[in-house]
Amino acid sequence: MISMGAFAQKEQIKEAQSLYDKGKSQESLAILKKAEYLILNASDEDKSDYYFLKGNVYKDLATKDIDAVNNFTLASQAYQDVFLYENESGKYKSTVKANMALKDMKGSLVNGAIADFKAGRFKESAEKSYKVYLFDKKDTLNLYNAASSSINAKDYNAAVTYYEILKKINFSGKGVLYYATNKKTKEEDNFISPKARESAIQQGLYEKPRTETVPSKKIEVINNLAYAYMERKDYPKAESTYNAVLELNPNYVDAYINLAYLKLQIKKDLADEISTLGTSPSEMKKYDKLNAQKDDVARSAIPYLKKVLTLEPKNEDATKTLLGVYRSLDMMNEYNALKASR
Repeated sequence: MISMGAFAQKEQIKEAQSLYDKGKSQESLAILKKAEYLILNASDEDKSDYYFLKGNVYKDLATKDIDAVNNFTLASQAYQDVFLYENESGKYKSTVKANMALKDMKGSLVNGAIADFKAGRFKESAEKSYKVYLFDKKDTLNLYNAASSSINAKDYNAAVTYYEILKKINFSGKGVLYYATNKKTKEEDNFISPKARESAIQQGLYEKPRTETVPSKKIEVINNLAYAYMERKDYPKAESTYNAVLELNPNYVDAYINLAYLKLQIKKDLADEISTLGTSPSEMKKYDKLNAQKDDVARSAIPYLKKVLTLEPKNEDATKTLLGVYRSLDMMNEYNALKASR
């Protein structure tokens, strides 16, 4: 029975391979799924053949943009099984090809993420960038791209997740980029190292080398994390994170502006709550408490706005906002003085 099962399994793999070779990946996958139960008792070498083909099928579907992120993940899992069984058998028949396929998948996902971002498909771009990061966690720039795309997609839960990881691993993004112009396409390409670039230039393929220093993105990461918390209305964490930004750079204007905005958002939420109250004694008592709290919160925005105007005296947005706060608190002396100074 075992012999018959092994024969059937080999025949099904051959049939699936034939369909895959003809470009019929969906049909090939259907056969592979039916044969999966037979693989449990197969030899390590046969398991390797099965999972290598399975990886190729999923990769082909993903490359054709059929459920790309999910199918790339399934392809990656299948190739990992190839490594497992070939290590156990000691016969490395498909390991090199599986490694090359993984690298090719990574490139396809990166290119897909870039294309999605340019087309405004930010959520899809974030998902692909995050999958690339899971493939290769040393390449943390992909996690940064996933976080940035999530912010653009207004997916603040994902943004918090990704930025928290970046914060934990102390991501800075600081580095050096090595460019040269492709003589054929006339476009600049990025090289992994100066030696790789020099080699391409010596071969006569490239010209006009250019080196670019990439500044640290550490403050940007923490600032965006704070913004994502604020958009989730997690005001305590947002405030704490903005304060962490100011510890790194006490003159970071955006952090002061956003701290003021945070306070005014809290004020707005309190005002919305007040608007729902009725006229019963208990509700009137709550009204007085919330109204006083609302004014205190608005007042706490003033130092941040004044700091912005100290750093950027001509900042019109900060000026308008501060004038609005003064007026709402009936601070007319301050209002008139600021108005006159403009």
